[in-house]
Amino acid sequence: MNNRRKKFLITIGLVLILVVVGGFIFYQRMDQKGANGKFRTMKAERGEISLTVTATGTINPVITVLVGSQVSGTIKALYADYNSRVKEGQIIAQIDPAIFQAQVDQAKANVLNAQASLLNAQSNLRNAQANVTKAEIAVVDAKRTLDRNQPLVERKVIAQSVFDTAQTSYDSAVAQQDAVKAQLESAKSQVESAKAQIEQTKAALNLAETNLRYTTIRSPVHGTVISRNVDVGQTVAASLQAPTLFTIAKDLTQMQVDTNVSEADVGRLATGQEATFTVDAYPEKTFRGRITEIRNAPTTIQNVVTYDVVIQVDNRDLKLKPGMTANVTILVAHKEGVLKIPNAALRFRPESLRSGQSGESRKGELSKGQKLSEGAKSSPGEGKVTSRVWILSPGGKPKPIPIGIGITDGTFSEVVSGDLREGMEVIVEETSNKKGGSQGGSASPSLRGFR
Repeated sequence: MNNRRKKFLITIGLVLILVVVGGFIFYQRMDQKGANGKFRTMKAERGEISLTVTATGTINPVITVLVGSQVSGTIKALYADYNSRVKEGQIIAQIDPAIFQAQVDQAKANVLNAQASLLNAQSNLRNAQANVTKAEIAVVDAKRTLDRNQPLVERKVIAQSVFDTAQTSYDSAVAQQDAVKAQLESAKSQVESAKAQIEQTKAALNLAETNLRYTTIRSPVHGTVISRNVDVGQTVAASLQAPTLFTIAKDLTQMQVDTNVSEADVGRLATGQEATFTVDAYPEKTFRGRITEIRNAPTTIQNVVTYDVVIQVDNRDLKLKPGMTANVTILVAHKEGVLKIPNAALRFRPESLRSGQSGESRKGELSKGQKLSEGAKSSPGEGKVTSRVWILSPGGKPKPIPIGIGITDGTFSEVVSGDLREGMEVIVEETSNKKGGSQGGSASPSLRGFR
């Protein structure tokens, strides 16, 4: 029993010794890394970095057709509903055709009446032509009689009155010929008028038949009905504009995301760039697409200018539905194996500079003519930006290093120039003035706990 107790105590003692030694070594390294706890640092390391633009948008079908009505009337029947699959030319609704059928019948009767008027005019034309022929014969006969009496009256064989009668008969025949010719022209014009009347009535018949056909509403494309705006018995009025009866999406297997991209980011985008997005309906799934169009028309809401960027998306599984809100991330640039640092290092400034203190060290730093920005710009960019980061000098004081930064993903930034090397520690935070005091002290927390 005593041996077991001794072994147990020895084991406990060894564990306690290992914990104390391990804790001492860990905090000693932490103190060395954090420069006695005054600063928190992180290493500059190599890795991949991506520049992205985020936006929100709405999922819409690529082609949406609004099916309306050209005529006014009462909906008699509906043959399609929400989510119905329809084919081009398929009947999807019927407007009561009774009034339009009556108009067609009336137009047909008008055509028949006009055709009868043409027949009558043609008959009058033939009579006029016969009268012209008869008048021409009468003129010839009167002329012959007049010519025969001319030498007889000169030789006093016949009386002058006989000759005058022949002259009067001739003049009368000529006048009658002119009259029947005028009647002939009138008959011809009546024929042409009757023909025009037929064409007019045929046009009215065509219009009536067209309106009758319009009472049958057909699908103009192959697609899916996504909206129905009428019910049976409802009256539609097409006097001012064609009312929308159905909304048909031509192909739901191909969708597009219409995103609103701010004017500050639209200059980085180009057609063909990859984009990913999520929707609230499937938060665990990431959908992919490509930019197909960047529209030039601006949208201004409360002095904020945005542009519509269209992203083409494959939707073969039909998970995406029209109207869904998409949270879009567009990949602008991606680099691998680049030197990168946390953006917190670009925002860091020593307390002495922030509080406006002056000293020989600060004068020495600024006397070098280092006109550097105080941190990375808030909006990411691909161009080189001059900035600086701070490292710890051998004396434990912050020392600035000028660098050039490239793209950023909002958390890390690419280092494209400067004296910063891989593995160097950059200061990201000053901890000595934080609430609770410095983390560095005469004894590590683990040792104080055991005391």
